[in-house]
Amino acid sequence: MSQSEAPLAGLRVLDIATFIAAPFAATLMAEFGAEVIKIEHPQGGDPFRRFGSMTEAGDSLAWLTEARNKDSVTLNLKHAQGQELLRRLVADADVVCENFRPGTLERWGLGWEALRAVNPGLVMLRISGFGQTGPYRDRPGFARTAHAFGGLTYLAGMPDGPPVTPGSTSLADYISGLYGAFGVLAALRSRAQTGAGQVVDIGLYESVFRVLDELAPAYAKFGTVRQREGAGTANACPHGQFRCADDGWVAIACTSDKMFARFAAAMDRPELAAPEAYGEVRRRLAGRADLDQLVADWFAALPRAEALKRCQAGMVPCSPVNSIADIFADPHYRARDNLVTHEVAAVGPVTVPGVVPKLSRTPGRITRLGPRLGEHNAQVYRRLLGLDDAAIARLKADGVI
Repeated sequence: MSQSEAPLAGLRVLDIATFIAAPFAATLMAEFGAEVIKIEHPQGGDPFRRFGSMTEAGDSLAWLTEARNKDSVTLNLKHAQGQELLRRLVADADVVCENFRPGTLERWGLGWEALRAVNPGLVMLRISGFGQTGPYRDRPGFARTAHAFGGLTYLAGMPDGPPVTPGSTSLADYISGLYGAFGVLAALRSRAQTGAGQVVDIGLYESVFRVLDELAPAYAKFGTVRQREGAGTANACPHGQFRCADDGWVAIACTSDKMFARFAAAMDRPELAAPEAYGEVRRRLAGRADLDQLVADWFAALPRAEALKRCQAGMVPCSPVNSIADIFADPHYRARDNLVTHEVAAVGPVTVPGVVPKLSRTPGRITRLGPRLGEHNAQVYRRLLGLDDAAIARLKADGVI
């Protein structure tokens, strides 16, 4: 597949955001052929360059992973000339991705109304802690606070322990980036029909709240306040993580009577699935403590590989609880191209997660990892704005780029 055949070829995205959420949306579009220009402050660039494990090139592994397929240019958006240059770039762009605190771009003369005046067909993705409206719009927000405010942290942890951040990951940023990319594509579809652009507005906490299954309707109808359930869940049993004889862990999910019958057979205990035993979900939930102990004892007597073999032979949903070392050794990850390695100057081979989702005819691809700060200044400013070497040199001397 040539670059011109990529599904988002011809789409130009200006990524003026920092860290993960809005930039991740831009990265997803870049993987499927969009031209993404990463616009960074001349002094230091996106702070995400220095987040996490640093490399010999001076940028972090997180940056190399999440800024892939992008061109980097520097531009001081607080400088009047920088603001004018951005407006010129916006005139021929399709999308702007930003995640400044609400009102910041407006103070610089670069808010939605100003940019829409330059390009009525522009789609502007705006991700912030609490969204562009509402009483909390001015509050700063990060993934950890979004997990808490969105209701996820309250649910995570052991029943008698403190609430925790699941995996201590930037999940809210990545989910918001996914919603952001979807919102942009929906807005572009609308633009194709009407010619008008629009704003895609996301609060980090909203993306978290949206994926909490029946939490809202259960509270509205029954007043249910779900509590921390630890390794299991209140709605199914056995359903959780169990330790094996070699200290490896597995996760198992028995969400139906049929699934439990399969598991009971795999345990060589088919009598457990009899109606008068644990064959019905109501009986399993009522006898959760005893049943979970039976299951824990069964797993504890087997090495993980043997337990997995028996469950998989019986078509029981069971998986190893993988560490990253397990993932790198797993043949399925290799077969699905879930790990992709690229050479980076001054660093060497760097392995990153592959492209998701997989398209059968026009798949996404990784052409390069995160760029050096300002690596594409001359290329972009010459090609898109017609600036010559002397003009670029003056802008650099003036601190604009």
